[in-house]
Formats: sequence, structure tokens, C-alpha cells
Amino acid sequence: MVLTWALCVLLAATCVNGLGVNWGTQASSPLDPKYVVQMLKDNNIKKVKLFDSDHWTVNHFAGTGIEVMLSIPNLELKTFSDDYDAVQDYVKENVSDHLRARGGVNIKYIAVGNEPFLKAYKGRFEKTVFPALKNVQKALNEAGLGHKIKATIPQNADVYNSGNDGPSAGNFRAEIRDVMVKISRFLDQNNAPFVVNIYPFLSLYENEDFPVEFAFFEGGGKGVQDGNVHYTNMFDANLDTLSHSLRKAGASKVKIVVGEIGWPTDGHKEANAEMAQKFYKGLLKKLAANEGTPLNPGYIEVYLFSLTDENLKSIAPGYFERHWGIFRYDGQPKYPIDFSGQGNEKMPVGAKQVKYMAHQWCVLKDDVKNLTRVKGGLDYACSLGDCTSLSYGSTCNKLSERKNISYAFNMYFQMNEQSVEACDFDGAAKITKQNFSDGECLFPVEIISGARRRLAGMLNLIMLMMLMVLL
Repeated sequence: MVLTWALCVLLAATCVNGLGVNWGTQASSPLDPKYVVQMLKDNNIKKVKLFDSDHWTVNHFAGTGIEVMLSIPNLELKTFSDDYDAVQDYVKENVSDHLRARGGVNIKYIAVGNEPFLKAYKGRFEKTVFPALKNVQKALNEAGLGHKIKATIPQNADVYNSGNDGPSAGNFRAEIRDVMVKISRFLDQNNAPFVVNIYPFLSLYENEDFPVEFAFFEGGGKGVQDGNVHYTNMFDANLDTLSHSLRKAGASKVKIVVGEIGWPTDGHKEANAEMAQKFYKGLLKKLAANEGTPLNPGYIEVYLFSLTDENLKSIAPGYFERHWGIFRYDGQPKYPIDFSGQGNEKMPVGAKQVKYMAHQWCVLKDDVKNLTRVKGGLDYACSLGDCTSLSYGSTCNKLSERKNISYAFNMYFQMNEQSVEACDFDGAAKITKQNFSDGECLFPVEIISGARRRLAGMLNLIMLMMLMVLL
């Protein structure tokens, strides 16, 4: 045992077995997948969860050995529930074809929808998600892939609750209990995992009386007593609430996978790099120890949320929604972290050879003295750009009024590919070579997106083909 632990310390990168990370692309300029693949390799991250099945993106993982979870967006659930031919086509084009490409893509799971039972959806997907799940697994089975690729549904932790009575009182929400029982038993029958997204930060965000230390892993709070079991952190309590819910559904043997868990770094007073670092340090240490939870001792498969920031995500949940990344929009790290869970925090390896647009910024002109004149431009820039870092408690919250306006102008300018027309604002703005970043407040420069280069290449090819036809 001592020898095993010593070996684990020497080979720290292997201690958190199969750590995964989510990578979303709702950004004005998503990172090129080739940079993302290299980032994962450099940081010994073995698994990635995607939010779609974009063929070009997935193809970059061929021959890498990185385990991939593909996703089917919620808006496609009705089609996948009604049109089995479409499901078969999906499996052929997005699964089977990738398994044969350049050493093959190591596809492990197909996520059918994403948190489809959120209360905010008001039941929109309740009738389509289970039929879609069954169709996807059926098509995988018919293609001879069902033994190694499983269909599942990433669920928000709000599909179950226990009131104030502790995890043992856990059960699926009454209004969706019937369908959740069916889904849970189907997963059990097909040896597929129950994927759940857990966010201690959201509990803190939604309830000012939530005990802060319960969101972390260091104890210190009074915790939750449930019979003979004492819970000192929300992670354990939440997972065991799900376990009790699955037992009551007759699916106690279903493997639980944490599909999303993380801590944002901006957009709220409790969202910052220091708290994110603290959260991950505790979580990764726990995962490395393979201690599990009181009801689920041992290894837990986890996907961190998320790899990079996404400045086009909806801010309906909160301004923090665009700042979950361990890395910034350009793949550069925000804070020290040790993915091995050994407590040796250092800056992770960021994206290499990223191409940036010109190092120029759009800012308020010096001769604009009447700032009420630019209020309309400020509102416009924030409505179509990203001003979430200007919110209370955020990294750019302490800027002067003039720099506040410049920040908004620049975000709009960068997110519109540094177009000259995007830096006008009725003559109140100018383009400058001076970097207006201020302390921890970053005035970003847009990157040249791989997706954008790909689109440009496709357009050039189409134009060339049209020209050849004309000639």
C-alpha cells in the first residue's frame, strides 16, 4: 500500500484516473480544435465532453486516445424521437465514420440532450428526450457499437431533491418522477451511466444564507447529519441524494458520472480566481484519493466545467455564466491548478501558437467630455458584446467611468472582428495601439478562430468552383 502511494506520487499525472473536461464553443472566436487537443495532452487530461457532434471538430481527436463524449442538442430531440432514420444517419456519420478515421476517435458516450428537465424549460422536452435516448442506443446497438458506446442524458441536479431531510430522503421531483424512473431503469438495463451536473457555486449564488464552507472540501461548517452519516461538503451530499433517488427508482446499480462541476471566475462577487482555485484544489485532492462518498466509495468519473470561457453564452442564469473556464478565451491559464490532485499547484499549460488579430483596441476618445452623450452607444455595445466583467464584484468593476465605457466599446469591437465600423459609436470612439488593460481587468484582443479560417476556406473553395463553372 505504501509502495503504491509512493508510485502514485512519483507519477502524479496518473493519480486522478481519467479526469475529463467540458469544452464549449459558444464564443465569438472559439479556439481551433488542434490547440485544444494539444492543451489536453499537455495537461494529461484524458477525456473531453463536447456539446455537439461537429464533424470537423471531432475529427481532430482521431488517433489521440482522448476519450470523447459527443452531444445531441436539445433542439434536435424531437427529430431524434420521431425519425429513426435520422438517428441511424447520425450514428453512421458522427460515430461509425469517426471510429475508422486516422486511428479512430475514442468515442465513449453520446449525450442525448443537456439538462432537458430544467424547470426553466417548462416541460418542453419531457416527451421527447426518453424516446430519443432509446432510439440512439438502439441505433448504436444495431451498428454493433452498443457494447462500448453508451447513450445517456446529462441531468441537472435539480431533477432530484431531499428537502431539508438529508440525502436519505432523496427522490426524483414529483412532476417528472415517472419518466425519470423509466430513464434510470433504461440506463441500468443498458449498462449506461447516469450523468449529473453538480454546481455548489449555484447554491451559494441562489441563497445568501447558504453556508459557504459547505461548497468546498475543507470542512469547517456544521455540515449535514443524516442518520449515522455526517456530510461536510455539498458534493458528497448531492451525489448521495442521487444514489438514494436511484435506489427508490429500482436502479441502484447505475454508475454515476459527474458531467459538469466547476467554479466561475468573474461575473459575481463570489466568482473569482481565488475561490475557483480553492474549489478545484479540494475537489481534485478528493478525486485523487479515490475516497468517493459515503454511499459511493472509490473512483468517481468527473468532467470539470469548463476548459475555456465562452462570451456568447446566455447570461440568463447570471453574468458568471460566461466565465467558467479554467483557461481564458484564448486558452491562457487563469490560476495555478494541479490536475493530479497532489496539491502541487502551478500554472497549467496553455494553448500554444494561438493567432491573434492586430494588437489594437477601441476606446472612448479623449475629447468626449459629456459622457451622457455616449450612453446609447454604451448600452448598444453591452447588449451585443460582453460587459459581464463590469458587474459588481467582477474583475473590471473598479474601472473609472471613462474606462468603463472604453471596455464596453472594445468588447464590441473585438467580438466583431475588429471591424472599423464597430469602433465608431457616433464618432465617440477611436482605435488605438495602447493596451488599456488595468490590473486584473483585461482588455482582450480577439483571436483568429480556427472555425473562422475553416469557413473562409470553404467560401474560397465555393467561389473557386463557381468561377470554374463560369469559365
